[in-house]
Amino acid sequence: MAKWVYLFTEGDAGMRNLLGGKGANLAEMTNIGLPVPQGFTITTEACTQYYEDGREINEEIQGQINEYIVKMEEITGKKFGDTENPLLVSVRSGARASMPGMMDTILNLGLNETVVDVLAQKSGNARWAWDCYRRFIQMYSDVVMEVGKKYFEKLIDEMKEKKGVKLDVELDADDLKELANQFKAEYKEKIGADFPDDPKEQLMGAIKAVFRSWDNPRANVYRRDNDIPYSWGTAVNVQSMAFGNMGDDCGTGVAFTRDPATGAKGLFGEFLTNAQGEDVVAGVRTPMHISEMEEKFPEAFKQFKEVCETLEKHYRDMQDMEFTVEHGKLFMLQTRNGKRTAKAALKIACDLVDEGMRTPEEAVAMIEPRNLDALLHPTFDAAALKAATPIAKALGAAPGAACGKIVFTAEDAESWAARGEKVVLVRLETSPEDITGMKVSQGILTVRGGMTSHAAVVARGMGACCVSGCGDIIMDEANKRFTLAGKEYHEGDVISFDGSTGCIYDGAIPTVDAKIAGDFDRIMGWADEYRTMKVRTNADTPTDAKKARELGAEGIGLCRTEHMFFEGDRIDAFREMICSDTVEEREEALSKILPLQQGDFEQLYEAMEGEPVTIRFLDPPLHEFVPTEEEDIKKLAEAKGKTVADIKAIIDSLHEFNPMLGHRGCRLAVTYPEIAKMQTAAVIRAAINVSKKHPDWKIVPEIMIPLVGDIKELKYVKNIVVETADAEIKAAGVEMEYEVGTMIEVPRAALTADKIAEEAEFFCFGTNDLTQMTYGFSRDDSSKFMDAYFDAKIIENDPFARLDQSGVGQLMKMAIEKGKKVRPTLHCGICGEHGGDPSSVEFCNEIGLDYVSCSPFRVPIARLAAAQAALAQKAK
Repeated sequence: MAKWVYLFTEGDAGMRNLLGGKGANLAEMTNIGLPVPQGFTITTEACTQYYEDGREINEEIQGQINEYIVKMEEITGKKFGDTENPLLVSVRSGARASMPGMMDTILNLGLNETVVDVLAQKSGNARWAWDCYRRFIQMYSDVVMEVGKKYFEKLIDEMKEKKGVKLDVELDADDLKELANQFKAEYKEKIGADFPDDPKEQLMGAIKAVFRSWDNPRANVYRRDNDIPYSWGTAVNVQSMAFGNMGDDCGTGVAFTRDPATGAKGLFGEFLTNAQGEDVVAGVRTPMHISEMEEKFPEAFKQFKEVCETLEKHYRDMQDMEFTVEHGKLFMLQTRNGKRTAKAALKIACDLVDEGMRTPEEAVAMIEPRNLDALLHPTFDAAALKAATPIAKALGAAPGAACGKIVFTAEDAESWAARGEKVVLVRLETSPEDITGMKVSQGILTVRGGMTSHAAVVARGMGACCVSGCGDIIMDEANKRFTLAGKEYHEGDVISFDGSTGCIYDGAIPTVDAKIAGDFDRIMGWADEYRTMKVRTNADTPTDAKKARELGAEGIGLCRTEHMFFEGDRIDAFREMICSDTVEEREEALSKILPLQQGDFEQLYEAMEGEPVTIRFLDPPLHEFVPTEEEDIKKLAEAKGKTVADIKAIIDSLHEFNPMLGHRGCRLAVTYPEIAKMQTAAVIRAAINVSKKHPDWKIVPEIMIPLVGDIKELKYVKNIVVETADAEIKAAGVEMEYEVGTMIEVPRAALTADKIAEEAEFFCFGTNDLTQMTYGFSRDDSSKFMDAYFDAKIIENDPFARLDQSGVGQLMKMAIEKGKKVRPTLHCGICGEHGGDPSSVEFCNEIGLDYVSCSPFRVPIARLAAAQAALAQKAK
């Protein structure tokens, strides 16, 4: 019989895949003698089985849960539903990868009116007993029965207004008892049945709810963003309660062993007296700094500091801990490697190396590559910031500069961002349901909550700017407005705020590019030592090329030459070429573009300082270049000596039913060889000029023919390129090597890669089109059905963002193997969007690519991901 349940004493940190992160760490803390309220963990395999069994907990699993309830009762000396010493538990999720705030928690489970009376009588604290019960009813109703918490919040607000108080803690026992009864009435109205009194029935309902929460919308979004497979499932932790809400000698808190925003060493966190854990993270009350705990609970604080030191040394990483103090006694509820900003991650990794706790290899492996993105984007211009006066200051919860139009709901953030608006999300407090709106916002500003609130933790994880706990805001969410510093702000008004300082500003403040140095350089230096794969960039302009070079690019893997045709007046010449009737007319029009394109290429070679530059010849269909405005059509007609009707007829003739599969790529060069001749001449002349200027640079132009699907296509176009290139080199009286290769973006090219390699000197995988053609998905239209595919679990990740390793990836692997058998010197790279995605980079390393190429700001991400891939491969 399979084992589905483990006591904390039966597990350890190495059982993370089975017990989830939380369960494994509770077991580990128990093993090393820390004060952990005992309990048991239901495994991730039980969650997977729950889904296989049609979202039911089978009899075998239920039997083991009941068996372990008895064991837990023996350990604690308490019993479910007992009238002498009742057992109350928390039920929490715990996936193997940390997903803060994404899944559900239930506290104080095991209560009914009889038990509440027992607790009130025995403790002499009726307020605490009824507070626990009203919390439990609300949580259970919301999480298990899916009765929205807004109904209960309304009742709480009405009660506080009736009593003339502002905070929940100001309500007395009678108020809370009345609330509990109102809550049960609300439950019955919404569900049509009485609130359950049997603790075992409550527990099974809660366990099901936690399993179910693995598949809730916010968890699914978080998993897609963080590459967490759906198949992993979540564990469930059932833990005896420790109470921080029994009075002023009790409390609860969240703390980090280092500052999660800056990485500075030292205890960082927040604490609330007379509260339960959810109060801190939900931001219902603004908490006090952890240091104030020392004044209130000196003994517990002293022990807590020792525990923090023990845990950091044990895990050799910054820890994020939840704890409770019950009548002055410390209980540890959780520890995990803390979420941190990219800046903090770099500092912590370097500091741990300096402190002798980690090796440089381990430091490189600790950094989440995609989070580096937060360091690479603009910050506020220092001069403009100095001239600006903050209208308010709150908690700088996640660094960065945010400037945008105010929106008040996650839904509005999504719809405004979809139409190209830059928005900032302003909320009383965020909840896990807001994650999609938070993702598309420039930053998040909340009225309530602290540094460990939901908004702060999630923003740090996604690299978004966040300012929290701005109590000066007088919020009117219903009417989409708020008042701050005497001014009323409405939806669409612009504000700026700084996630490092917590300062908020009226209007827009200009930004400047981020500067990279210090810990960043150190980590990147180590990464470059360990990686075996090169990192190039996709760049079409000198500005992009220079930025990429600054960020460590080792060449250009993709220059899309068509982007250059839109610069200045050259689009006019290209349109003239399209509308020409003869080869001679086309050549005359292209001759106007040649020197301009040559100048572009020279600037790219200069920016790359002798590193390789791959130039892709014209790829898109011609209809993308023709004019659409009447004035532009008239201008073109005059230039070509044609009527407007003639030009419109040509434009109409270029219309294609499926342009992505139509007259584009190498097909243009087959139809119009003069385009390939012009581009070849521009590439070679540019390379010759820059080589003369910099004789110490070895420039070997790489000319890439796009969309090849047949060896004969490649051979035809290559012959044109070679003939033109050789003539240019001979005319210049120089010696120059060059290479002609192809993009592998048509599945047939991958399948016949051995033949293609007879002519191609390099392969570069254009995985945007290769994915499109392999799946048969249009990357421009797939958004219409992709959400339905996610919901139906047909696919877990957008294949245009994360490489499909089992389909597209296998075509790549086959192409490399076939190609290198024919041409051992063949070098291979990737230049689709996947070149900057860490999981895709790891796969590229595995199958033996020589380089990945990505957009300039993703170069450091790819460098770090490539290093991690090389270290992981070495460890196998």
